[in-house]
Amino acid sequence: MLAALAGCSKVSQPNDPIPPHETFTIQSKHVGEERIINVWTPEGYKTNTDSLPVMYMADGGIKEDFPHIANTLAKLIKEKKISPLILVGIENTQRRRDLTGFTEVEKDKEIAPVVGGSEKFRAFIQEELFPEIDKRYRTTNVKSIIGESASGLFVMETFFLTPEMFDNYIAFDPSLWWNNHYLVRTAKEHMAKFPEDKKRLWFAGSNTEDIAPFTQKLAEIFKAENMPNLTWKYSDEPKEKHSTIFRAAKEKAIIWTLTGTE
Repeated sequence: MLAALAGCSKVSQPNDPIPPHETFTIQSKHVGEERIINVWTPEGYKTNTDSLPVMYMADGGIKEDFPHIANTLAKLIKEKKISPLILVGIENTQRRRDLTGFTEVEKDKEIAPVVGGSEKFRAFIQEELFPEIDKRYRTTNVKSIIGESASGLFVMETFFLTPEMFDNYIAFDPSLWWNNHYLVRTAKEHMAKFPEDKKRLWFAGSNTEDIAPFTQKLAEIFKAENMPNLTWKYSDEPKEKHSTIFRAAKEKAIIWTLTGTE
């Protein structure tokens, strides 16, 4: 499970070209430290006046997953498979602290000196980062979030606990085993309080034994609940490992989530 929580960001691919981007820092009261933010804008952004949707991601450092996701967005936009959007990457400081919620499982608490900081991290994004991005860039109200492994857990936790934060949610191999698979156990309870606004969710599971049963169970719950304001898709990827699923499935995930097509 520790390997599953590490995520692809910990086995960074050095051959990913670093796309042109902007970097700034923001002092956060919620997490009590300065955070590095990387922002990629699509070609033509600086020469037109269009306002664009924004996709947010943890694991958003230059040595993490930011380059390959930015490059993927650029490719899909060039191929006219998706419309232009802005990518905002949040570089990690204490990853396992920020991306995990509370846990009652003692074994979970051994993964890092501090865990369970997702509520503060989410508050940082919503109350501090959102306004800063809207101030610096031309944005619409449409927001997406993308993540894998622990970041995928954060995506799913945000979807269940504060679904109003984003319009679109994308999670690859989310670490749903956390806190004795709390998010799966309480899914129906949270869905009963779901807002009326329409949401889109795409999530995938690899062949990882600690993850696949829970992503599959969640898909069964969504199917049974059949919520009219939720459009969702589960991508079962038994041929993929935890270390390969992000790159293997990212294009189809982004295309389906942002356009509604395969």
